[in-house]
Amino acid sequence: MNQNFTTGVPPTDYLNMTSMARQYLLASDIHTKALQTQHKASLVLALLFLFAVSCSQDSNIYASYETPPVITAEDAADDPAIIINFDNPANSLIFGTDKKSGVYLYDLEGNELSYAPLGNINNIDVRQLNDQVFVTATNRSIQAVEYWVFNQNDFFNTSNHADIFSTATRSSTTLSAINIYGICMGLINSVPVAFVTEDTGPRVELWTLDNSTLVGTFDNGGESEGCVFDDENQVLFISEEETNGVLKAYDLSQDLPFESPFIVDSRKGNIGGDPEGVALYKTSATEGYVVLSSQGDNKYNLYDRNAPYAFITSFQISDQDGGIDGTSETDGISVSSVNFGGEFSKGLMVAQDGYNYDDEELKNQNFKIISFKEVLKKTNLD
Repeated sequence: MNQNFTTGVPPTDYLNMTSMARQYLLASDIHTKALQTQHKASLVLALLFLFAVSCSQDSNIYASYETPPVITAEDAADDPAIIINFDNPANSLIFGTDKKSGVYLYDLEGNELSYAPLGNINNIDVRQLNDQVFVTATNRSIQAVEYWVFNQNDFFNTSNHADIFSTATRSSTTLSAINIYGICMGLINSVPVAFVTEDTGPRVELWTLDNSTLVGTFDNGGESEGCVFDDENQVLFISEEETNGVLKAYDLSQDLPFESPFIVDSRKGNIGGDPEGVALYKTSATEGYVVLSSQGDNKYNLYDRNAPYAFITSFQISDQDGGIDGTSETDGISVSSVNFGGEFSKGLMVAQDGYNYDDEELKNQNFKIISFKEVLKKTNLD
């Protein structure tokens, strides 16, 4: 043993001290290891807790309500439109088309209020101005553009729901030269207009509705159906399906707008299969989101409402265990940011469902009603 100590104590005392120190260090090490073990255990428990919390936070978006199945089997339900009751938003209404038979009227919980056997009404759209409700639709039974004007108070009178279209203060039926398909309405200088698309063809007609006048026709490149007109920004968004699969924007505030559309998105980008229904969610007079039904992958894409219309995100409507099924292969959609109260305080979306399941049973198609508060929350946009 090395005897060269510099501690000033005898070797035997040093050895005793060393032994005591070793015992202390050993005991201290045991305590330290115990603390480390507890720390690790606590960390594991914390991670398990965080995992459990994350699992409990359901990221899916579900429909709040659904309508009954439409009367016609197979591919029949198509296009919804929301009509806002400004005096009592919770009592607002929803149109939904059965493109093989007529038009349904629903409340915001999806209850059927009436059905009008108007013929093969493919698409329908609505505008409201002052005390009037303007409604237009494509009637493929007679290849015509239908147009109705209602007094707003009469429209929301519950006694009129059973025969709503007979209460119109004005109506017109105008034959078109094309094989009509989709339609969307707009207001240009407070004048109601309609853009009408062609089945199996590229043409789109622009009509002024009050005097049933065809303003002109332009070529959208291929068959198109879904469209929406942004009244405040004077921009037409239209989905060209089939061959090209693109969402286009026409800025009517520019010179020669129909000669140079802006390509918002395509199958090479964020669209799966056919782009179908298009709608607007307005966060202000000129800002908000364009909502597109990406039919091939059962998603809904969100784009900035303003040029260059950047893609933001997408979402799906999921099946709810023991509840309402999700949506798939959606055609038409309608969206509003109005505060309808309750779960619809940040607006709602209505979406056609291509495959409507009740448990395992496939039923006729219908429409799903979705809280946009949930959409904004689950896409981190709230």
